[in-house]
Amino acid sequence: MKLTKNRKAQLAKIEAGKLYNLGEASALLKEITSTKFNASVDVDVRLGVDPRKSNQMVRGVVTLPNGTGKEVRVLVLCTPDKEDAAKEAGADYVGLDEYIEKIKAGWTDIDVIICTPQVMAKIGALGRVLGPRGLMPNPKTGTVTMDVASAVKEVKAGKIDFKVDKQGIVHSSVGKIAFTPEQIVENAKAFLDMIIKLKPVAAKGTYVKSIYISTTMSPSLQIDPKTIG
Repeated sequence: MKLTKNRKAQLAKIEAGKLYNLGEASALLKEITSTKFNASVDVDVRLGVDPRKSNQMVRGVVTLPNGTGKEVRVLVLCTPDKEDAAKEAGADYVGLDEYIEKIKAGWTDIDVIICTPQVMAKIGALGRVLGPRGLMPNPKTGTVTMDVASAVKEVKAGKIDFKVDKQGIVHSSVGKIAFTPEQIVENAKAFLDMIIKLKPVAAKGTYVKSIYISTTMSPSLQIDPKTIG
């Protein structure tokens, strides 16, 4: 593939074979990102786990100290007695049966669904629509709860959930390129610290094998795992 002039200029700023610390990488990302839109900052972590074994699954939630940088659209599915609290907390959509019907018809213009335990039976029928899109509420991620107001506030404040994939990689966006390097560092460190904290007892050998950070269309920079934690 022929490299564009822009791509060549980006690659020229990257030191071949260098393992960066988060501070260096976050500052360099801003230099090598030339998109006209506010690109996401993504972190990919390859772990020394076997996700096929339940005792080596890595899944968790973390609240990014500087938020995600994007507007998160939240739907709360609940009984009428919880609706006012959900709306006051900032939920974009609140209801039950009417939204279940909309989702059955193909509506998924939302980022997070929060519900109360007693309505999960109704939501279970939406698994085929919500599951592949990662929208299914789950008690492990705090999206099935009686305290819908707190859940909405946490999501709006920058709470994200993550899970290791079949290849042993955890991927997440940790902010936007418009953030300052310091904000990117703080968010990335919160995410990485949580992954380290969730190390399975059954995981043997090197746990964090590699870490890469990039923006939506930039080259990736490798982070030295020894500088984390």
